[in-house]
This record gives sequence, C-alpha cells and structure tokens, in this order.
Amino acid sequence: MNESFEQAVEDVKILKQRPGYGVLGEVYGLYKQATVGDVNIGRPGIFDLAGRGKWDAWERRKGLSKDEAMGAYVKLVEELKKEYGF
Repeated sequence: MNESFEQAVEDVKILKQRPGYGVLGEVYGLYKQATVGDVNIGRPGIFDLAGRGKWDAWERRKGLSKDEAMGAYVKLVEELKKEYGF
C-alpha cells in the first residue's frame, strides 16, 4: 500500500487541470490522516480561512486508520486522474 500511496501523492501533483478547493481539501485531509493520524493541533483562527478549511477536511477523517486513509487517498487520486486528466 505504501508504494501505491507514494505514487498517488506524486500523481496528484501533475493533474492536467486543478481540482476545486473542496476536492483539494479532501485530498489534503486524507493525506494528513494517512501520514500523521488524527488531527493533533488546534483549529486555526477565524482569519485563517485556508488553514481552517484544511483543518476541517482533516478533522472529518478522524478515526480512520492510516491504512484506510491511504487506501481512500489512492482511490480518490485515481478518480481525479480520470476526471481532470493525467
């Protein structure tokens, strides 16, 4: 699983089109859950909109094991490759 996860991490960086912020948030949340585990920092302040969005996306994945998050990440990136081109 680690090899396919690492490949997906590289693949998502070279999509032909950039996904929207909502999709990027999901990618980020799964990545952080797969690499760090459950969110371990406080929610950013009200003026840090990007930080709050990332934190919220990561928090939504709370409870997923690292392996589950890696699998979901790989699956999501494969879908994005079809939708946005690779």
